Amino acid sequence: MTLPFDTAGVAGAGAMGRGIAQMCVQAGSTVKLYDTQAAAASRARDEIFNQWDRMVDKGRLDAAAAAAHKERLQLVDGLAGFAGCDLVIEAIVERLDVKKTFFAEVEAIVQPHAVLATNTSSLSVTAIAAGLQRPQQMAGYHFFNPVPLMKVVEVVAGLKTDPAVADALMRYTRAMGHTPVQAQDTPGFIVNHAGRAYGTEALRIVGEGVTDFATVDRILKDQVGFRLGPFELLDLTGLDVSHPVMESIYHQYFEEPRYRPSVIAAQRAAGGVVGRKVGEGFYRYVDGKAQVPAEAPVPSVAELPPVWVSTRAARRAELYQLLKDLGAKFETGQSPSLHALTLVAPLGFDVTTVAVVERLDPARTVGIDLLVEDSATRRRVLATNPATRSDMRDAAHALFARDGKAVSVIRDSGGFVTQRVVAAIVNIAADICQQRICSPKDLETAVTLGLGYPLGPLAMGDRWGPANVLEVLFNLQTVYGDPRYRPSPWLRRRGAIGLSLLHEES
Repeated sequence: MTLPFDTAGVAGAGAMGRGIAQMCVQAGSTVKLYDTQAAAASRARDEIFNQWDRMVDKGRLDAAAAAAHKERLQLVDGLAGFAGCDLVIEAIVERLDVKKTFFAEVEAIVQPHAVLATNTSSLSVTAIAAGLQRPQQMAGYHFFNPVPLMKVVEVVAGLKTDPAVADALMRYTRAMGHTPVQAQDTPGFIVNHAGRAYGTEALRIVGEGVTDFATVDRILKDQVGFRLGPFELLDLTGLDVSHPVMESIYHQYFEEPRYRPSVIAAQRAAGGVVGRKVGEGFYRYVDGKAQVPAEAPVPSVAELPPVWVSTRAARRAELYQLLKDLGAKFETGQSPSLHALTLVAPLGFDVTTVAVVERLDPARTVGIDLLVEDSATRRRVLATNPATRSDMRDAAHALFARDGKAVSVIRDSGGFVTQRVVAAIVNIAADICQQRICSPKDLETAVTLGLGYPLGPLAMGDRWGPANVLEVLFNLQTVYGDPRYRPSPWLRRRGAIGLSLLHEES
């Protein structure tokens, strides 16, 4: 088999099929494009031609190259047109029965050496290949939309896939100018699997009444650096797409608690409140623009009380320096006075638990999230407990907003917002490595290119400390009693011996 594949067939002329066809042509293949609706295939070809014409106009593509590209993109009016193809890529409806029927028909048409590839995002490649005469010739080949811009491609080996087939697809992907990552055939592969925590943990936080959608989005963008908050992202993709994937991965993993979906998403999907495309999701949209509620103003406090900091606070020295910079008055005794604002900075625990364990007056106790160092964030997050007095809440808010940095005040939650979401992301990524679904390197590549995270999940764990992430998870499990937060053995072992999560085992 020579590479790139001399002739490729692409079935499905929707946005995904159109993008795949375009990239296969640009990799040097003659591409035969087919759709059950001939008009759809014609529109897809015309749109691709128009894209190449625009690239020529902008000087990004030579006119002769564009003409050669157009000659290599051909429409066929039936599956028989794929007879001479070295590679057939399917990008049709996500239904196992439909895909199995399609590949059974194509296998009977193509030559024995031909590779069959499915662009499925959530179905089992092994299940799709079951019943074929040559299952070793089939693999998953998962592109992301829009294909020309999303540079990562998951190459997925089914249970019987010949390793040479996966290797050939990896090389072909590079010929397109894309980046391949290799995954085992497991629910969600790499990207959709690793991305579970961001949305589901955010939904769980809101479901507990900790805060609202917009505040969660603000916190995760400003504290961690995500480009879109989880609810902005869900509105962009649409709950009609995202929620079924949440349910699919959850059920395929036999109700693994780490992937548990949310009743909030289920209800909104059922009610058609699915996101930007219908004008209403977690936000309302006017002329395509989200209507984001205003933040609560900084309270006006005539005189701030003295501040006492817990001896067990995370980043205690940094917190003292921050309070000094903000002009706070300190108390340094073994316990706070009756007038002091009491600050705690737990990892994983809620403010209530810390106040009880440390025998602090809960009415004057407020928590601050310091998993991420203050100098690296654009927002501070405070948490009250059910007994916190409003004057103490307002004093803490006013104090930490003195230098103009944004402040969010949320209700009590184990792990605040950032700790919970980051720990869940790192933990699921660690368990992907534990299951040997892919290498740590491919995991980082897939997530940064496929999801656009500011850091790969393992780098995120290294950045804020595997031991700290473990502490958050252990304490979350204590607070909630939920196996959702049990640490992956892969993470626990590396955190225990101080090993980088990016370390590749020999």
